[in-house]
Amino acid sequence: GRRAYAPPAERKRFYQNVSISQGEGGFEINLDHRKLKTPQAKLFTVPSEALAIAVATEWDSQKDTIKFYTMHLTTLCNTALDNPTQRNKTQLIRAAVKFLETDTVCYRVEEPPALAELQKNEWDPVVTWAEKRYNVTIGSSTSILGPNIPASTKETFVSHLASYNMWALQGIEFVITQLKSLILSMSLIDRHITVEKAVLLSRLEEEYQIRRWGNVEWAHDYDLCELRARTAAGTLFVHLCSESSTVKHKLLQD
Repeated sequence: GRRAYAPPAERKRFYQNVSISQGEGGFEINLDHRKLKTPQAKLFTVPSEALAIAVATEWDSQKDTIKFYTMHLTTLCNTALDNPTQRNKTQLIRAAVKFLETDTVCYRVEEPPALAELQKNEWDPVVTWAEKRYNVTIGSSTSILGPNIPASTKETFVSHLASYNMWALQGIEFVITQLKSLILSMSLIDRHITVEKAVLLSRLEEEYQIRRWGNVEWAHDYDLCELRARTAAGTLFVHLCSESSTVKHKLLQD
C-alpha cells in the first residue's frame, strides 16, 4: 500500500506559539506569525475546525526539536493537500477495496491447531459483523490463494466508501495499510471495535508466537505502540474529516 509522506525526520523548533485561524479555503495553522505550508509549498488548509485544532496540538506538543515522524495528522493532511500520487477518488476507493483480496482476517491456518482456533474465535465475530453490517459475503480460507470474494461484495464496499470525501478516504487507506485489513479498518472506523482491539487482531499470529516463544521486549513494545499511534491517528483523521459540526473555540487552550 502507499504510505503518506513526510518531511525530514527532525528539525529544531523555530516557533513559540501555535494558533489556528479561518481563511477562505478552510482553517489554517499559524506558527507565530507564519502560516504553515505543505511540502509542496501549498497553504496548509484543512476543512474541519476540529482537525485544525488537533494538528495545531501536534505542533504545540513538540519540544526543542520537531519530530515529524510523531505528527501523523500533519502528515495525513500534507498527503491530502499535495496528493503526491495524483490519484482521484475512484482510484483511492479501488485501492482500498483491493485489500479485501489479501485481508488479514480472511487468511487462516490449519496448523498449529491452537492458532487455528484462536483465529476462528477472534476473527470470525468481526467477519460476521461486517457481513451483516454491509449485507455482503466475505468468508475465509486456509488456501494460499485466499477466499473467493464475490464481485458483489467488492462493489458494495466501493459504494460505501464513495460516501466518504477525499480527505477521509486518504485516512481510511492509511488505516488499512497499518492493519493490512479492510474489514478491521471499517470495523474500527464504524466504532464496532477499539484501536487496541483492531491492532491486536491485526497482529494475532505474531502475538501468538510471542506468547509461545517470547520476544525482544523493547522492540515488541515499540512496534506495538507505534502501530497503535498510527492507527489511532488515521481513525481520528477520518472522523474529523467527516465531521460536519465545528468546535466553538478556535484558539488552543492552555
